Amino acid sequence: MTITRRTALQATAAAVAAPALLRASDALASSGSVKVFAWQDYIQPNIAEKFEADTGITLDLTTFGSNDEAESTVRANGGKGFDVVFPSITNVPNYMDDNGESFFAPIPSDVNTGAIFPSFLRDSASLGGVQGGEQVVLPFDWGTEGITLNRAAMDISDADLSYGDLWVPEAKGKAAFRQKSALIGAGLYLDATGEVPSNRMLDVYKSEEDARRVFDAVAKFMIAHKENFGAFWNNATEATAAFKEAGCVIGQTWDTTGLLLNRENADYVYRAPKEGIITWLDSFGILKGAENTEQAVAFMNFMLQPEVGGMFSNNTGYNSAVTGAAEYASEEFKAQFLEVYTPEVLGNMWWWQADTPFYAPVVNEYVETITNA
Repeated sequence: MTITRRTALQATAAAVAAPALLRASDALASSGSVKVFAWQDYIQPNIAEKFEADTGITLDLTTFGSNDEAESTVRANGGKGFDVVFPSITNVPNYMDDNGESFFAPIPSDVNTGAIFPSFLRDSASLGGVQGGEQVVLPFDWGTEGITLNRAAMDISDADLSYGDLWVPEAKGKAAFRQKSALIGAGLYLDATGEVPSNRMLDVYKSEEDARRVFDAVAKFMIAHKENFGAFWNNATEATAAFKEAGCVIGQTWDTTGLLLNRENADYVYRAPKEGIITWLDSFGILKGAENTEQAVAFMNFMLQPEVGGMFSNNTGYNSAVTGAAEYASEEFKAQFLEVYTPEVLGNMWWWQADTPFYAPVVNEYVETITNA
C-alpha cells in the first residue's frame, strides 16, 4: 500500500465518490436502534449524539479493549447480539463459525464504499477484508505502533530510535509493551542486527515451524532482558497508565498513546523506530445475525462521512480511512501527523498480515511464556 502525506492528509472534492450526506435510502432506517460493538475509544459522545440527532436511530453501544475480547464475545454469541462490529482487518479470518463460514455478511450495495481511500479498499482484500470471495468488512481507520518516549528521561534522536531501546540498561524496569506486538518489534530489531533472521518478521506467517523458530529466539531475548519489564498493556487505558502511573519512560505503544501524552506534556514524543513502524488497519462490517440491517447500513454510511471521520481523528488520534476526513481534522492533529509520518516513515511501514490458522495459537503460547517469566 502506497501512502504519502499528501494522500493521507488531502483529498479533493472530485475524489469523494458520494456526498457527505446520508443517502436517501438511509431514511428508511430513520427509527429503531442499532447495536454496535466497537473499540472502547471509537464512538465517543460527540459522534454518538450526532448520529442519533441526524438519523433518529438509537445507538446501543458496547465496547471492547482487544481483538481477542471481541472475537471471543462474537463467537460465544454465535454471531448474534450485535449489528455492526469493528475488528482489526487482519483478525477477520478468525470470525468463523464451526462450519468455516464467516460471521460477517457481504457488505450491502447501499453502503457508501466509494467514500473510502481506493488503495485501502483495494488492499483490504489481501489483509482479511474479503472472505469467500465477498467483501465482508470495510477499512475504517489506520494507525501505527511505534515508540512512545519520555525525552526528559531518555534522550534518543529520531534517527537513532530503535525497538532495541526498550531493552537497554537505561530502560530497566521502565519499558512498557503489549506482549504479542513486542514480539514483532523485538523481532524486527533482531532481524535488522542479523541475530535472528526472519525476513522482517514475515517468516512467522509462512508456517508454524517458521513461526516457532523465530518466536522462540525472540522470546528468549526478551526474557533475558526481563529486568526491563515495566508494565504490560492490552488496551489504550492501560498503555497510558503505564506512563502516568507505573513510571515507564519508554514503550512500544499505539500512536494514540504517545500523541495524546504529547498534548499534555511535550517531554513525551511518539516516533517511528528505524526498523519500521508497525501499521494496522481496522475495519467494520455487519454480522449475518444482525437484527437491524437497515439501521446498520445507516450507521456505516454515517461513519463514512468526511466530517465524522475528522471528528473521529480529533477524538482518538487515529487516522480515518475516509477520503476527505483530514479536511475536518484539527490543526493539532495535522501538525502531529506531519511530525511523525515523514516520507521516510511512510516508506518503511511494517503491515500486520492476515492471521493464519496457526499464528494466533503460537503467539498466545509465547505471550504466556513472556508474561510468566
